Amino acid sequence: MTLKQLIKLENKAKEVWVISPTLHYDTENKEFSELVSVNLDEKTKYRYIVPATKTVEKNLKLYKKIYNVSEVEIAANFLILPDTEFIPFMEETAIYNASTKAIACAAPATEDSNDVIKFNETTSKTMAKAFKAIWKKYKRTNP
Repeated sequence: MTLKQLIKLENKAKEVWVISPTLHYDTENKEFSELVSVNLDEKTKYRYIVPATKTVEKNLKLYKKIYNVSEVEIAANFLILPDTEFIPFMEETAIYNASTKAIACAAPATEDSNDVIKFNETTSKTMAKAFKAIWKKYKRTNP
């Protein structure tokens, strides 16, 4: 799958669950930033799991500015977990429409590569289930 195909997938999604080590695509990639902006205006539901790193802290400030969101919205839509040594090895993963027919994809976390991995249906469902479990564990609500 290519990045352009991923953008088309995200454009059609009603909910997007993102696991991101840096928030690169949402804050530093022009095509995705424009898409997220339009989707937020159209009430697409975004949920993020991110690590508590200096890079994410910086990009959260940028996210608030780019998308004009409040601290309350950040608190509701982001789950910030402790930093880990695994962050440099993580890809950015997104799960589209997890509540209906989950489609999970992954791309390099800090570069605008055209290479995107699209996971099969079983893996996508497993990832959606894991995202939901982690979200519920810490937020005590459904994503």
